Amino acid sequence: MKTISIVTVNFNQPQVTEDLLKSLQEVNTYPDLEIIVVDNGSSIDPVPAWQTKYRDIRFIRSEKNSGFAGGNNIGIAQASGDYLFLINNDTEVTPDLIGRLVAKLETNPRIGIISPKINYFDNPKMLQYTGYTPMNYYTARNEVIGQYEEDRGQYDSLSGKTGYAHGAAMMVRREALQKAGLMSENYFLYYEELDWCERIKKAGYEIHVDLSALIFHKESVSVGKRTALKEYFMNRNRILFIRKNASGTTFFIFCCYFLLAVAPRNIFKYIKNKEYSFIPVFLKSISWHFNHKADSKDLGYPLTR
Repeated sequence: MKTISIVTVNFNQPQVTEDLLKSLQEVNTYPDLEIIVVDNGSSIDPVPAWQTKYRDIRFIRSEKNSGFAGGNNIGIAQASGDYLFLINNDTEVTPDLIGRLVAKLETNPRIGIISPKINYFDNPKMLQYTGYTPMNYYTARNEVIGQYEEDRGQYDSLSGKTGYAHGAAMMVRREALQKAGLMSENYFLYYEELDWCERIKKAGYEIHVDLSALIFHKESVSVGKRTALKEYFMNRNRILFIRKNASGTTFFIFCCYFLLAVAPRNIFKYIKNKEYSFIPVFLKSISWHFNHKADSKDLGYPLTR
C-alpha cells in the first residue's frame, strides 16, 4: 500500500485546521497517512499546543508568511510519501476520497497530478470544481467547469484529463514533482497551481480530475470582499503566468490586450465604484514587470500578518 503525505498550511485559522485534522482522523478510511501541517507565520504560534494534542502529526512552524506555494513547499520538503496530497486547511474529506485518487494514480502512470470533485461545505450539493477549461493565452482566461451549479452528476463523465488541478486539493506523483520542481514561490497568491500544472505537463505528465472522489471546501459561495492585496496579486500574477508560460509573440499580443482592454476597464470600474485607492495598486501590479525578471523574489508588495 502506498504511503500518502498530506500537506496543509495554516495561517491564523487554528480551529479550521483542527476541523480538517479531525476529518482526516475520523472520516478518512485510507490507513497509511503521513500528516504534515505548516503554520505559515500566524500571529499566534499554535504549534506547541498542537504538538501536545496531536502526537502522530508533524507540525512545522515558519516564522514568516511565505504564501500558498511557499507554505506548501516547506511541507513537501519534509514529506516522505509515495504520493503527496496538498489540501487547503479549510477542507474536509469524505471516507474514500484518498483511496480513489490513489487508485487512479496507480492505474495510470501518465497522471502527474489529480484533483477530486470539490463541493461547497456550507452547500454540499453545490459544485465548486469539476475541472478547468484550457487557458486562452491571449487573454489569460479560462473557466472552472460546473461552479455554482447543483451537483446532479452532470459532469461525472468528464473524469480524466482536465486543464488544471485545483489548488484546494491536489494529489501529485512524487516522480512528477521531482521532474517539474516545487511550486514557484514568487506568485505568493493566485496562479501558482496553474503554473505548477504547466510545468508538470512540460515534464511529460497529464493533469486529471476524478469526479468519483469528493472533498468539501469551506470557501464562501458569495464573492469575497476585494482588497488591495487581492487586486495586486490577481493582476500581477495574471501577467506573470503568461509571461512565464507563453511564447514571446503570444505574450506581446496578451500585453496589447491587457493594456488596451483590461487596464481601461479596470480603472473605469475603480472610479465607478469609488475605489480610488485601487488605481495605484493596479498600476503597480503592471509596473512590477518593467522592473523585475519573471523569477524575481521581490513581490513588490508589503506583507503584514
